Amino acid sequence: MSFAASPSTIKMNPYRGKLPLSIITVIVCGFAFLALLYTERLSFLSSSSILKSKSCARRGAVVKAKDKTAEENLENPELDDRFEFDPEECNIANGKWVFNRSIKPLYTDRSCPYIDRQFSCVKNGRLDFDYRHWEWQPEDCNLPRFNPELALKKLRGKRLLFSGDSLQRNQWESFVCMIERTIPPEKKSMKRGKVRSVFKAKEYNATIEFYWAPFLVESNTDINVLEPKKRILKVDSVVNHSKNWEGADILAFNTYVWWMSGLRVKTLWGSFANGEEGYTELDTPVAYKIGLKTWANWIDSTINPNKTRVFFTTMSSIHTRSQDWGKKDRLKCFNETKPVMKKKFWGSGSDKNMMSVVAGVLKKMKVPVTVLNITQLSEYRIDAHSSIYTETGGRLLTDEEKADPGHHADCIHWCLPGVPDTWNQILLAHL
Repeated sequence: MSFAASPSTIKMNPYRGKLPLSIITVIVCGFAFLALLYTERLSFLSSSSILKSKSCARRGAVVKAKDKTAEENLENPELDDRFEFDPEECNIANGKWVFNRSIKPLYTDRSCPYIDRQFSCVKNGRLDFDYRHWEWQPEDCNLPRFNPELALKKLRGKRLLFSGDSLQRNQWESFVCMIERTIPPEKKSMKRGKVRSVFKAKEYNATIEFYWAPFLVESNTDINVLEPKKRILKVDSVVNHSKNWEGADILAFNTYVWWMSGLRVKTLWGSFANGEEGYTELDTPVAYKIGLKTWANWIDSTINPNKTRVFFTTMSSIHTRSQDWGKKDRLKCFNETKPVMKKKFWGSGSDKNMMSVVAGVLKKMKVPVTVLNITQLSEYRIDAHSSIYTETGGRLLTDEEKADPGHHADCIHWCLPGVPDTWNQILLAHL
């Protein structure tokens, strides 16, 4: 038997191991189809599963936007990884102001009848309105919008009292204006006084009050305002004020700007009967600390934390030095129309030493006090002060005074609606 290859066998050798072209075509098409399915699957996972769930927030993973569709998320590729507001987790001071023209204030200085002329900027001639459309956006969390109906439900049967200086009155008027529009005229009332004012929501049996106590401790300028060099503070007593604080369910305090009239403060222990003879001059931070300790001792000895919530609002920013944000015109906050965008901007009007005094006193208190840390977020808002659109001495500024903003612009108080609305947004979130 011969093992030599036949001619036919030799011809077949080059094609050994190859498949017919038709089969190869089917296999290639199959792989292409599988690859297409795989790509579509990845696309589905990206658009549906990942984008519909919230990415890990800086302080923990939470579910975000359950009702959003994949299509909606693809249209908004920038994901918001902030968690819902939690007072224990959210650093409210760390954030930025975001312009949003669709945001409309809950009131205007024409619709709310309770705003002092001092804060009624538009009524007093301000023509730019952008300052009313900036929204504070914390980096860590979502700050819920102020809901007037929710606020009234939380205040049902309660007494909310703001006490402090004119900036606390600024905040009180803001709070009243944000809720009063939802109440029929016959079911609300307002009683204004020089020292104490009370707004009542009759249907809710709730009152929102303001009590004037610019230093919290007593002074000889509490009723009749004296020029700074004549002021004497009774730093060891809150007796005359505290009888108005008693019985409140929610207390919101502040004190700062009245302390900042000089490097030293005249202080007194005991009675005012001796006039100026018994006073001692102290450095302002020292006197501030003694005064705050007196207030804190009253809180600790009187307040039942199971019945009463206590808040303390940190210093409101003062913008009287335009050089702080790079302007050399010495016009203070006049004609500013946008916030400062520099992160962590801090002007010369906010004394960090005084702020540390507050922190030190509150830290040692027995009764828990919730701090409304509004200083940093307010620092940016050089655009939102009353400026020349205000009053002084019970009258509006004259044209001559308006033409001299370096001397007459009010860069301490805020237009309403405006920045104090955000303070109350934070207050309600804590409630």
